[in-house]
Amino acid sequence: MSENTTGEQYRLTAGDYAATVTETGAGLRELIHRGEPLLLSYGPDDPAPAAFGQLLIPWPNRVDRGRYTFDGTDYRLDVSEPELDCAIHGLVRWTTWRPVQRDPHAVTLAYSLHGSTGYPFRLDIEVTYTLDAGTGLTVRLTTRNAGTRLAPYAHGTHPYLTVGEPIEDCVLTLPGRRYQPVDARMLPSGPTIAVPGTEYDFTAPRRIGAQAIDVAFTDLDRDAGGRAWVRLEGSRRAVLFWLDEAQPWLEVYTADQVPAASHRRGIGVEPMTGPPNALGSGTDLIRLDPGESYTGGWGVLHG
Repeated sequence: MSENTTGEQYRLTAGDYAATVTETGAGLRELIHRGEPLLLSYGPDDPAPAAFGQLLIPWPNRVDRGRYTFDGTDYRLDVSEPELDCAIHGLVRWTTWRPVQRDPHAVTLAYSLHGSTGYPFRLDIEVTYTLDAGTGLTVRLTTRNAGTRLAPYAHGTHPYLTVGEPIEDCVLTLPGRRYQPVDARMLPSGPTIAVPGTEYDFTAPRRIGAQAIDVAFTDLDRDAGGRAWVRLEGSRRAVLFWLDEAQPWLEVYTADQVPAASHRRGIGVEPMTGPPNALGSGTDLIRLDPGESYTGGWGVLHG
């Protein structure tokens, strides 16, 4: 029997929403509301392009030359982005996840990350995708240190919001009051900068136009429940994204280097526990004791 390249497809439905989660990487392949995509998607026989909907564990973004030091010991990861000489987006994107629980509106998948030369730590990871007719998609990710030693940890995810049209005439609202400048290799080049007066100030709704964005924001405005919100509004509809306080960073990317059919037709919104090169710099890096867990949540809904 033949199978899809991305493995089993877990189809979820609730009210006007539908979503598909893949066995490969427990990635979010598509999210639809009344037949309209809320996220840039890809086919079941296509590897996720430009990290569409993937989980980024145990680090999001980049590690400079794949090298980092943790508690006095030097480690070296495989350089998975050779053009920039970086290790990128963790170790679980292309792995096979096992189902733990499956319902018409929700699925929980799990993966055990065993130690390797570059990351000799043991993590047990579980993610639950839940659809609700009123609140849309909620994602909850929990990672437990299942090993015997203290482990460095960071996570993120990589959905691209879309309203089904080019982003140039769309209006974007972002919660970030500060952004992280980067160098030509997309690594931090100095301290964070306040967004007022810069091209990255989207704290009030603003048309995107021809602007390219590929930076991480922090110091996020949050509601009374601790959620920070992103809104992308087009000519016919809008989409909302939220992230909880477990992720104090948000990478935003205008899809400038993705497959042609998706070029600048969406906005990458990546909740992250730390900034680019968190493993290397130690900035906001989580230190997980044996048996300790860390949980983060985010979600997407029709605007």
